[in-house]
Amino acid sequence: MFDEHKKGTLLVLSGPSGVGKNTLINSFLSRNPDIHYSISATTRKPRPQEQDGINYYFLSPNKFHTMVDKGDFLEWAEFCGNYYGTPYPPIEAALNAGQDVIMDIEIQGAKQVKEKREDAVLIFLVPPSVEELARRIRNRKTETDVEIEARLNKALIEMEEGRMYDYYLVHDNTEQTVEELEAIRKTEDKRIKRINWDFVVSTYKGKGGI
Repeated sequence: MFDEHKKGTLLVLSGPSGVGKNTLINSFLSRNPDIHYSISATTRKPRPQEQDGINYYFLSPNKFHTMVDKGDFLEWAEFCGNYYGTPYPPIEAALNAGQDVIMDIEIQGAKQVKEKREDAVLIFLVPPSVEELARRIRNRKTETDVEIEARLNKALIEMEEGRMYDYYLVHDNTEQTVEELEAIRKTEDKRIKRINWDFVVSTYKGKGGI
């Protein structure tokens, strides 16, 4: 149930490839069905089993760039010849209705979000160790040894960028990390800057509390 006197909290989750962002978010959403998950838009072709409006919004390049020109993306970037972006209107509508929102984006996108919304809460997900990150990437069996080495080097660079974030979580045990993410959400929900404090005060006045 959304609280009409409160604006929603925008949670932005980032982390190096292989750290387990999807696993964490899926578990978090299953335990918190009231939160709005931000679906990204892309110009790449759908993969088998992917559905428009569920996994991504699949757009033509022309449609994507039209949305860029109209300012309809909270953040966007080009990656490997395709464009990816986060549609802003659904996020803004959810936040204004008092609904919390979580999004999973790269560091480049997180910087753009922070520039546009200072109230965004940036959370950086890190692995227990570089060795564990390498093990997780190898277990995917989708990269060569050279590609794995490149991803690990990139992860170390990204760790430096983690300084701009508000919180960090070590993704060792998923259940524990979800609980820590829930604790961050609960803490941020209680910040006065997110609340219509006049509404709160008037409520107490009406009850004779002040």
